[in-house]
Amino acid sequence: MNTFSASGGSHANKVGNMHRYLAQTGVYNGKDKSLDIASLPTNKNIESLASCLALAHATYGRPKSREAGQTAVLMIVQPNNFNIADERPIEYALWNREDPVPMYRLEFGADILEYTRLTEDRELLFHPPWLASTAPVEISVVYLRAGYEAEEYDHVGWEARLQLEISMAIKCPSLLSHITTFKKVQQALTTPGALERFLTASHAAAIRETFVPVYPLDESEQGLFARDLACDPVKSANYILKPSLEGGGNNVYGAEIPDYLSSIPQAQWCSYILMERIQPPIQTNLLMGPEALDSGETVSELGILGCCLWESLSEQTSDRRCKMIHNSVGGWTFKTKFADVDEMSVVKGYGHFDTPRLMDS
Repeated sequence: MNTFSASGGSHANKVGNMHRYLAQTGVYNGKDKSLDIASLPTNKNIESLASCLALAHATYGRPKSREAGQTAVLMIVQPNNFNIADERPIEYALWNREDPVPMYRLEFGADILEYTRLTEDRELLFHPPWLASTAPVEISVVYLRAGYEAEEYDHVGWEARLQLEISMAIKCPSLLSHITTFKKVQQALTTPGALERFLTASHAAAIRETFVPVYPLDESEQGLFARDLACDPVKSANYILKPSLEGGGNNVYGAEIPDYLSSIPQAQWCSYILMERIQPPIQTNLLMGPEALDSGETVSELGILGCCLWESLSEQTSDRRCKMIHNSVGGWTFKTKFADVDEMSVVKGYGHFDTPRLMDS
């Protein structure tokens, strides 16, 4: 589960449209068969993600500060981001709505401290240097596509994130939502009784059925069991060692785990989790990437994008922790890689965006 800067939605949307177009124009029709367009599902990630941000913007409402003339969504981005093509379609979709939602981009770090400020009531005011108006823009929603890598958090990065976090703006994600993407938190949620703190017993049981075994690497009973697995070249073959980092390229796989653990101090082991490897079905496919066109055995990964908006409730007003305003499936991503490749990050060159072909079982 990824709750921070979940990327690929725009790419998956466009790749799905491309495959449907090629199917409709007969490119996939062979001598003895044709591809039914109905077997290729539509994907509306861009529209769904933009609509959820627009709903959050509308929920925030009119400017609370007397200084501001309008509200807007602020997308926080990384400098020189080569994945900008995944971000821009969402920005354009907001501006192109029948009732346009302004969205501005700002780089994470020093620019946040330079171009935004908090009022006494914690409204987040943005002063775009390129706008002729002297009135600031009040930020309704902060959409973070930066701030998920450890090296971004020097002193300036911490100050910038704090300014965003304590503001009145709706955060996507908030700090509490952000930490749920950490592997240690997800591992803790797999322990008996953890889900029952938030869900009914029946819902918790249904969700737990989707889990694969995940272990800590601390000195608890479960942790010592996991260390025995991780340090054995044979037993570790079916596992993945994961740190609490995002973006791909950070995991250690299978038989490489024992040597990796022996190369770092044992005191650092507890910052990792050990997850049983998922074994997806193998298909034969043709993959086209920036380097070449090649064929071979492949595996695929389906990702479901969710759109949620909720309001925290105080304990004095309700026995519930939050009020769910919106909760829907936004769309999907589908990624395919060669079966002998461990990682799946498309941005870092390990996989390819794809479209599933639906078949009768």
